Amino acid sequence: MTRFLELTAEPTAWQRFRAWPLRRTVSALFGTGVAALVVAVYLCSVLHLLPRDPDAVDLDQVNALPSAAHWLGTDFVGRDLLSRIMLGSQAFFIPGLVSVSVSLVFGALFGVLAGFWPERFATPVGLLLQLLESLPKLVLILLVIALYRPDIYLILLVVGITNIPAAAELLRARIAVLRKKSYIEAAVALGLPPSRIILKHVLWLHGRGLVLIQATIGMGEAILIETSLSYLGFGVQEPTPSWGNMVALGKDYFFRGELWISTLPAMAILVTVLGFHLLGDALLERLEQRAAA
Repeated sequence: MTRFLELTAEPTAWQRFRAWPLRRTVSALFGTGVAALVVAVYLCSVLHLLPRDPDAVDLDQVNALPSAAHWLGTDFVGRDLLSRIMLGSQAFFIPGLVSVSVSLVFGALFGVLAGFWPERFATPVGLLLQLLESLPKLVLILLVIALYRPDIYLILLVVGITNIPAAAELLRARIAVLRKKSYIEAAVALGLPPSRIILKHVLWLHGRGLVLIQATIGMGEAILIETSLSYLGFGVQEPTPSWGNMVALGKDYFFRGELWISTLPAMAILVTVLGFHLLGDALLERLEQRAAA
């Protein structure tokens, strides 16, 4: 009876979206566009190609509505919101890349060791990954905050370390299947060095999709953690802009009708995190389709 109800139940909006034939294409295009926009915004902020000085205070333009002079309006001291949102990308971009790089480099290393030489490394690597997986991420982050000043690099380094087991397990499982393929066995029999087999025939030809998926998901998580901590006051501190502390500073004006001060950076967080996750989801489905073909 339960099975019958499941079959006849009205599909949810998410189930209908997942069944939409063009969903993966739309997700991939949206995610790619968001990722490209984030990179472009970061480069503009680094090269100082901003519409206005993000730290310039104009008391005559306090909480100004979006206009030709200030495309996204101004904040409670008259600073240009568009410039500060663009500059705020620096708060998560490099720290996020550090977090993703740590998880992928060490995840690939442990995945290769456990997957390519399971008889020697499966047990010690498995124990190490279990130890890392058992570490409570939130507790470690709070410990870093307590021991050091709020340093987003240290915080996201902790996030990268705790994400190593997920990347390692994905690659280990993939490599364990690949090492039994005839072309890998032939390469080993021909005496090709293991480094070339692993780097070219395993990681590059068959593992780069998994690495890219983990990178997109990890970057989305890094952005979410950085902005959340900055919102709570444990991340990037004023006057340095972060999307999280911009939302925190603008929330007091939300119920006064000045919605744009907190809503615009909050929308930037939402669109960016959603874009990276949709890109990872589209890449994962594409990888699964290729594996099933």
